[in-house]
Amino acid sequence: MTKAELVEKVANQIDLTKKQTEVVVNTVFQSITESLSEGKKVELRGFGSFRIRERNARVGRNPKSGDKVDVPAKKVPFFKAGKELRELVDRN
Repeated sequence: MTKAELVEKVANQIDLTKKQTEVVVNTVFQSITESLSEGKKVELRGFGSFRIRERNARVGRNPKSGDKVDVPAKKVPFFKAGKELRELVDRN
């Protein structure tokens, strides 16, 4: 599902235009992004949680040349599905 499809689906269920719904969806995504960039965890009960994980520095390999490459440590976003979502996905 794309963001446009999400906006359309939400707009069909509530009494807002697609433009208004797009603002709401963008605000939700922006709020999640801002919280993660500040190092905060975002928890949506029944759906899941977003948090930041730290990856250690490592030695990788260039797939073209096979040369070893130093990959620096970095922070990456991580999503952990909640119990209800995991059970729903597992049933289908």
